[in-house]
This record gives sequence, C-alpha cells and structure tokens, in this order.
Amino acid sequence: MVGNVANYSVSNWSSDIQLASSKGIDAFALNVGSLDWEPAQVANAYSAAEAFGTGFKLFVSLDMSSLTCTTAADGTIVQQYVGNYSSHPNQLMVSGNPMISTFSGESCTFGASSVNDGWTQVLKSGSIPTPYFIPSFFVDPSTFSTYTVMDGAFNWNGGWPSGDTNITFDSDNSYISGLSGKDYMAAVSPWFFTHYGPDSFNKNWIYRFDDWLLSARWELLIANRDSIAFAEIITWNDYGESHYIGPIEGVLPQSGSWTWGFDHQGWLDLITYYIQAFKTGSYPTVSADRLFLWGRLYPEAASCPNDPVGLPQDADWTQDYLWAVALLTSTADVTLSCGSTTQTFTSLPAGANKLQLPFTTDCSVSGTIARNGVNSVDFTPAGFDFQTDPTLYNFNAFVAASPSS
Repeated sequence: MVGNVANYSVSNWSSDIQLASSKGIDAFALNVGSLDWEPAQVANAYSAAEAFGTGFKLFVSLDMSSLTCTTAADGTIVQQYVGNYSSHPNQLMVSGNPMISTFSGESCTFGASSVNDGWTQVLKSGSIPTPYFIPSFFVDPSTFSTYTVMDGAFNWNGGWPSGDTNITFDSDNSYISGLSGKDYMAAVSPWFFTHYGPDSFNKNWIYRFDDWLLSARWELLIANRDSIAFAEIITWNDYGESHYIGPIEGVLPQSGSWTWGFDHQGWLDLITYYIQAFKTGSYPTVSADRLFLWGRLYPEAASCPNDPVGLPQDADWTQDYLWAVALLTSTADVTLSCGSTTQTFTSLPAGANKLQLPFTTDCSVSGTIARNGVNSVDFTPAGFDFQTDPTLYNFNAFVAASPSS
C-alpha cells in the first residue's frame, strides 16, 4: 500500500525489499491511489529495487477505488505508470510485456462507450508499451470473455471465505473457468479485521480467518499450483485491514488502536515454507523445529460499550482459539498451553502440523516441542496474553514465532 508510506525514504524501501526477498517473495505489487505524492514513492521503490539487484521485481496495481476513470484525461496517470517503468530492470515482465494490475476498475470507461473499450484505449492503443494487464475486476467470472483487454485476472476476494465457512478453491475454479486459458492470479491472506467508524472510512467488519486460514489457503494453492500463474499475498503493509505481514512502519491509516502491539512478522518464516512448496511442488524438508502461534487477544463475545465504533460486523464468525503450526524435523510431541488449559499432541510427524487450543479465561500462551521428554523448543512469547475484559473491540491477530535457532 503506497498510500501508507508517505514518510518512506529509499532506505526504507530497501529494507522492505531485502526482508521480503529473504523470505522467498519475488515482487511487490505497488498499490497506488490518487494522492499526489505517491508517484514519487513509486520512483523510490524502483530505485531501491535497482540498487538491490535485478532479482526483485515490482509492478503497479492501480487502486481504482481512489483513482478517477470517467474521462480520457483520467488515463494519463495510468499511461505514465506504464511508460515510466516499462524498461526498468526491476519491472516485472510477462511474455515481454510490463505487468500492471488493479484493485477494482470494473466501472471505468475513461470516456469510452464501454469498460473494455476504455481500458483498451488507455492501455493498448499503441501510445505506450503494451502492458500485460491482470486486473482485479469485481464482476462475474463468466463475463470475462467480454473483457478482451485482460490478459488474466486477479481474484482479490479469493483470499478469504465468502461467509462463515472454511476456505475452499471454489471461487478460484470459477475464475479459472471464466478465463478460458488466460493467466490466473490467486490471492492468499492471513487475516482481515477493520474498525473504522462513520467519521472516517466507515468500514467495521471481519472476514473469517479461523481454522489456520493462512496455512489452509496455501495448501489449496499448492495442491492446484498447475492452474495458477501467480500467487499474491494480501498484504505487506495494509494495517487498516489487519492483513499485513511486514514490519509496522510508515504512516498508519488511523488504525493505531488495533495495529500497535500486533506485529505480524512471525508469519514470515511460515509463509516461506509454503512459498517453497508452491514454487517447487514439494514441501521442503524442515531443518529446525519451530512453533508459529497466533490468535485474538480478546473474546469474540466480549462487550465494549465504550468503543465508539461498535462491534464489528460478522464478529460471530470467529471462535476463541489459539491457532498453531508446528514445523517438525522428525516425530515429536507438541504441548500448547494458556493458563490451566493445556493439551499435548503426541507423535506428530515431520513437516507442518496444524494445532489449536481453546481460550477460556485470562491466560498467557506458551508451547513446547519435545522428544523423549527433552524440549527442543520451549516458547513463551512476550505479550501473548488472552484477556476476557477488553475496553475496545480489537479482532486483530497477535502473532508469534519461536526463534529460528
């Protein structure tokens, strides 16, 4: 989210790129809106990537919920983003064409008689290098054939279940069918909670994130990897919707009350495990025992009458559980605890093991990995304390990972 990095320097971009690359991430999609300083930050990102080397790529994702697109003149900024970076060594190229994406844009005509004609005149009229266009249009996938301007499609909403159910591959299949052989970009996301009142962005809800959403979604993408051209992680730094996996930095979008103290970088090494499997088709051998723990710090049914925003919509779609993944080098016993609630899972196999523990009372989370009574991991993450009487609604995830060595 370029809109969250107003105070970034090239050095900040460099740190993010180095961290992301070290975890197996190959590129950043730079979500850009209408703020006048965003083009300069895009330039900073490309400068940082070039200094890092040619291995890390970038592409612009146009936030059409922010950018205007009713007149032909509105296409100028779009063409500038394509033209400015089409020959940059760190521009992501697909089949020799610079990739560009969107969030929304299914109503944009740029003054033309139809959405398809509008996007075609902006992107593929010959006035700029022809881009590889893979937008996230929120339309029925069965209508994709009418959008001849598209080279593929990004299923942004596919990162979460569409209701109070576990994640499936159903929406992906509808996209793949509708694309008729064009490239499909799938979404994967660990969480979703936003808590803005009517005096700001007026969005206050959750998407269902229970039952190890991050792991379950990656497992689906890995199992169907032959049908997926790209997987995009939502997101590196969208703090307002609580699905960030990078450091908390930049300028928070009025989300400090539910973001500060909820670092999500503990997910990064777990994501690396799944990225390797997605790229190769085989889950990697685990080289060191690790515990990845996450969950909400407050009960779903808590009452916070002094919260000015109120209870998030669909709050009852989540349950009070600690979610855990144990990466094991060989067969081991894993114990999860929170206060007096303890459960030991015996003789778990090597690889990734998904575990859970109910939250019932005020307690502090801990976990161990043991073989023959000897702990290889003994982890009590600081601050992972479930509290039954919060003052404000906060459905963000607390995330912790045991040290890598």
